[in-house]
Amino acid sequence: MLRVGYNTTNFNLARMLRILHALGNPQKTLNCIHIAGTKGKGSTCTMLASMLSAADFKTGLYTSPHLLDMRERIQIGRDMISEAEFTRLVARITPIINRMKRDEPTFFEIITAIAFMHFAKQKVDFAVIETGMGGRLDSTNVIKPIVCGITSISYDHVQQLGHTLEQIAAEKAGIFKPGVPVISAPQVTAVRRVLRRAAEQTGCELKFIGDDIEYSYRFESSRITGPQTRVCMTTPTSRFDHLHVPLLGEHQAHNCGVALGILDVMRQRGFEVTEQAAIDGLSRVRIEGRVEIVREQPKLVMDVAHNAASVAALMRAIGQNVPYDSMVVIFGCSADKDVDGMLTQLDLGADKVIFTSNPSSRSADPHELLLRFQEKSGKMAQIAPTLEEAYRIAKSCTTREDLVCITGSFYLVGEAKRLLADGKLD
Repeated sequence: MLRVGYNTTNFNLARMLRILHALGNPQKTLNCIHIAGTKGKGSTCTMLASMLSAADFKTGLYTSPHLLDMRERIQIGRDMISEAEFTRLVARITPIINRMKRDEPTFFEIITAIAFMHFAKQKVDFAVIETGMGGRLDSTNVIKPIVCGITSISYDHVQQLGHTLEQIAAEKAGIFKPGVPVISAPQVTAVRRVLRRAAEQTGCELKFIGDDIEYSYRFESSRITGPQTRVCMTTPTSRFDHLHVPLLGEHQAHNCGVALGILDVMRQRGFEVTEQAAIDGLSRVRIEGRVEIVREQPKLVMDVAHNAASVAALMRAIGQNVPYDSMVVIFGCSADKDVDGMLTQLDLGADKVIFTSNPSSRSADPHELLLRFQEKSGKMAQIAPTLEEAYRIAKSCTTREDLVCITGSFYLVGEAKRLLADGKLD
């Protein structure tokens, strides 16, 4: 569906609770960390889970969407759920789904329930859970977490969550629970005001990194280490000094800060995670499709940016971290996104844009993207019917010192990954 109504018919926690009740309520056995926001949720969850794993805690990680394999969404440590276990859990939940024909569960509800079952069966110490869309009516919002996190909030899913930042923030704040501390990334004033009001009404403590928590970051570059970002965070219980952020971009420093803030809350609760464990955990973080350099000469970068703020962050991250002479962007997005906002950010960073379709029924028409881009920009732009053809064109107009960037959606980057693995992006 191009636009799904955001209501209690399509997004129904009662339905999710019925599924889980029939499964024995596996979510009630888990120590969960719940993270919402517009951008950076997956990166924050992955960094936090990696640090907890490095501290010898058995840690489950539930994120979405996936790039190539649905099992990417459900991991323990760095291992995806096995095909055999995934199949077994699907078989277990199928009879329950078949009995719900008048109120059929969504795909996301089913996969979320499978994640809870897997983590419960494996007796993880912690389960780091990323919301899907929003928060208030999200299928994951049936848990009672030990701590929550909020990453940067910006415009996305506006048809469902609202056309103002205040409305979107209120939906994200729907994960707040009485007595459960919340750590937030820096937010614009309007969002900060909504989150503080929601915390007061809910009865939970909310802290913003850089405001309520002493936090700083700096970008540096040297001939030996290359460009990198480091973060510092100091609280009464923790002191994290100059930790290397494993993912490129200023926005990832904020995501890392939220993960460290959550870690500090857990340390206050008596869970031992040393600074060395945090350093080791961050050093192990690898996430595909986040300013990911997959090839040199010409450089090929892939990123799943799919809203205006994410594209802006991508352009900044490339400018800071990836030297190049000229950048050609291959772009395809979903039609229900903030297309004009993303095109505006592309105009600020790209030297040439090649528009193509992403492999989804929700894909924006490349011809429409081209027309809308040309209304904003005088830069070179054209259309390619397929991603393969788009890459062929990009390579033909770049030199060894140039850069090709594929971005706009998870679908497009996932397709690029498949083509790369098959040797079709040569």
